[in-house]
Amino acid sequence: MRKPPVYKSFFNAFRGVFLMLKSERNFQIEVLAFFINLFLIFYLNLSIIDTALILIVSFGVLGAEILNTAIEKICDIVHPEFDQRIGFIKDVCAGAVLLMSIASVIVGIMVYWKYIFN
Repeated sequence: MRKPPVYKSFFNAFRGVFLMLKSERNFQIEVLAFFINLFLIFYLNLSIIDTALILIVSFGVLGAEILNTAIEKICDIVHPEFDQRIGFIKDVCAGAVLLMSIASVIVGIMVYWKYIFN
């Protein structure tokens, strides 16, 4: 199979992000948190290192959520009825998103603390 042109690959990737934004509530909430972080980056005039840390964890959460959703959708296609094994897979994926979210909150507190309270 021939690979599509680069611009089509980017189009498909952006379409995937748009589909996530359109259909997944948790992703919508996480994108809202991302925009709040963007506002805080500029409002508090974060250093380049602090900005990088916030952006890394923010995109980490978004990426983890996309992977979680993709795996859940595959599981639903492969085995539409309830199955304990599929439930385990979905729970583990959700746990990965939860851990990334906790890490992002911790990094956010560590970064923003010095700008807000100093």
